[in-house]
Amino acid sequence: MKATTIVQPDELALLDVDVPAFGPDEILIRSRAVGICHSDFDLLAGKYIIPIGFPIVPGHEWAGEVAEVGANVTGWSVGDRVVGECVIGADHFGFSISGAAAEFFVVRPEWLHRIPDELTFAQAALVEPFSCAYYAARRAGDVDGSDTAVVFGAGPIGLSAVAALRALGATVIIADPQPERRALARRLGADEEADPTDADFEDRIAALTDGAGPSVILEASGRPSAMASALRIAGFEARLVNIGINVGGTAPAELGLIQAKALQIRGSIGSPGVWPQTLKFLARNKIDLTPMITATFPLDDALSAYGAARDTATNVKVHISNGDGA
Repeated sequence: MKATTIVQPDELALLDVDVPAFGPDEILIRSRAVGICHSDFDLLAGKYIIPIGFPIVPGHEWAGEVAEVGANVTGWSVGDRVVGECVIGADHFGFSISGAAAEFFVVRPEWLHRIPDELTFAQAALVEPFSCAYYAARRAGDVDGSDTAVVFGAGPIGLSAVAALRALGATVIIADPQPERRALARRLGADEEADPTDADFEDRIAALTDGAGPSVILEASGRPSAMASALRIAGFEARLVNIGINVGGTAPAELGLIQAKALQIRGSIGSPGVWPQTLKFLARNKIDLTPMITATFPLDDALSAYGAARDTATNVKVHISNGDGA
């Protein structure tokens, strides 16, 4: 079979390898759609938040179908359409455990969730990034139609946050410097837009919120300047959730505003315990995230897919397909 493989740091190859063996308590999955994430490039560079070894097959945003089941496995059958969680105890699927960017890969049944009939494989491969945004939106607490929310950053997580907040009923403002990304956010449910690099950005947010400021802010850009700006634009008793990743970055911030505005600030990591709710939420609200998929490559051309994914000026989410995507 073909397997996209990080042979060693900074060496990515598409290799011909044997179909992996699987044990009696494991399941062999045929990949159908696999998303490429920024963290895959961290892995390629040899850097990750937990210990990793090489060679390793990347791919933690995936959808597939059951190809074979181990002798002891119950509740799953050949042909079942599935997605799987990527944080498994101390291990991370697609990082410390070889992932889905291959024709076949091995999982344990407790990682899996059935794909609702309403979702295609391509849509289901976006569940992992959406689950992170959905979890962050839930951490904001009781979001509904009375809220006006600002989302900083129109990458895959920020765009997913726009869709989640809109489905929860909030009025959503996207804050991103790229007009094309703001336009995409509009397609996914943003009501208004603003460029956070404009000199009048804070005045625009004030005008869009009738001077009250947003009641919810999701910071998905990971930019320290946006984190500092969030304090200034926030309304009284606003709920702020930081989901953008930045390790070691700094920016001047008016920390006294946390007290003066009685702000509630939380960090959000991953999507622990919410995958079943995420899948139901996507299906019930008929949320279509596929406008985020700006390029799709067959597995045979996986190396080109990784090259395209590096071009963030052109692409938002790049998928590798192993089948028709239905």
